[in-house]
Amino acid sequence: MARRALKLASLATAAAATTGFYLYGNKHLDPNDFGVVRVGRAFATKNPDLFVRRVVLLRLFPKRQQLLPLTTSLLSGVFHVGQKNMSLSNHRCICALQNVYETCVVPIGAPSSSQAPQSSRQEIEQVILEDLGKGINELFISFEDAPLGAASLAQVHKAVLHDGRTVAVKVQHPKVQTQSSKDILLMEVLVSAVKQIFPDFEFMWLVEESKKNLPLELDFLNEGRNAEKVAHMLRKFDFLKIPKIYWELSTKRVLFMEFMEGGQVNDKAYMERNCINVNEISYNLGKMYSEMIFVNGFVHCDPHPGNVLVKKCPSTGKTHIILLDHGLYQVLSENFRLDYCRLWQALIKSDMKRVQKYSRRLGAGDLYPLFACMLTARSWESVNRGIDQLPVTKQEDVEIRTNAAMYLPQITKLLNSVPRQMLLLLKTNDLLRGIESALQTRASASSFLNMSRCCIRAVSTHQRSKSDSLYRKAQISISEALSLWQINLYELFLRLKGSQLGNWVIAFLSWMHHSS
Repeated sequence: MARRALKLASLATAAAATTGFYLYGNKHLDPNDFGVVRVGRAFATKNPDLFVRRVVLLRLFPKRQQLLPLTTSLLSGVFHVGQKNMSLSNHRCICALQNVYETCVVPIGAPSSSQAPQSSRQEIEQVILEDLGKGINELFISFEDAPLGAASLAQVHKAVLHDGRTVAVKVQHPKVQTQSSKDILLMEVLVSAVKQIFPDFEFMWLVEESKKNLPLELDFLNEGRNAEKVAHMLRKFDFLKIPKIYWELSTKRVLFMEFMEGGQVNDKAYMERNCINVNEISYNLGKMYSEMIFVNGFVHCDPHPGNVLVKKCPSTGKTHIILLDHGLYQVLSENFRLDYCRLWQALIKSDMKRVQKYSRRLGAGDLYPLFACMLTARSWESVNRGIDQLPVTKQEDVEIRTNAAMYLPQITKLLNSVPRQMLLLLKTNDLLRGIESALQTRASASSFLNMSRCCIRAVSTHQRSKSDSLYRKAQISISEALSLWQINLYELFLRLKGSQLGNWVIAFLSWMHHSS
């Protein structure tokens, strides 16, 4: 172990020395352009003596359980590096992994959006000029210097074009393209270091996913195509609004979109001021995500509150959900999507045999109970008794956090063995649950009914496509219609039960019972 630590220290020293000589000889270079500098700063401010403590404690306390706090500390450091490094901090794989560990072990403390880097007007104009050949004053009547929002890859400004259109202009930070490859390389070094020190923890998939997905996020034309594709797929939902893309002005680093505004989806105070029904919002959000995941297999994977806005239309009185930031979608293979459908059907019905069967098919192996708990964010007892039957309690949340700490190695093993498609779905599930918690609509029966409908439709469509018999297709369609009718009837029952009329009926029946 001492030899291994010495090797890592030597590599770090060599890298630092090389960077120092290079910076000394190039006085006009910005030190922040070098990933080593950013990584060093992140660790210096967060975990200055982490590796030293690790080596000493390993000698004193060889048992893994006694090192759990240090394990979480090192994980916290890795996540902190990923957040501080501009091109990686927005990457969904890091967020997905962090969310699992935050939920199960300890709050890591992700930086808020206000801490995201911001480019100056001069830097923004440089990117616009390079890509469009015109400056800000040539393109716009007005351009707000203060960004509407800033993230690690880009920032968005409100502007008015000369033809009168109000637009949202998303401009990539000028140094992201050059820094991204360096940051991924350094993340690979960090992950290798974690593996050397903690053999039980496998994080190389994190690097592999970063290499695959980050280039997609850096291409804003890809984001525009994703926005148009999902708008077409979900066109039947009149409550969903997705900004129109202005292709004639957009490039890989600058995206012009229709300007839309509203309150964040987790802002209950905004909804109360604007007479917006939180249950309706939660219901519609679950409806559109169930459609994306189970039916279309094309999933917007970053529904954090800044990307999901709500607004009541003054003219019609209808409430709209505005979905922003279409940079990275997860495309689900047909086999994965259908297995995922059947797994959720089994979870909703508390069919433990099918839960085990489809969890195994999705790579969970013998860890299927842990997998079911991670998907639902419920205890194993709740999964067995029915996640749609028991409300989520604070006691259960505390129990999950308390008990899950001992399963860190198993969680890591599970994340390493499930299909890569699952990683972003875990991230998406966590964010949607966070919104439901903020609106206090978490685990309502309506959300499970929406999921059930979509799962039934998806499986039935697949079965019909695989059948050559008209009789068999008719059977499948009749079975599908009956199942959907049962769900509609149950939903009607729940609505009546929760209404004033339902309360009167229940009171009357109770009175009749006692009278007899």
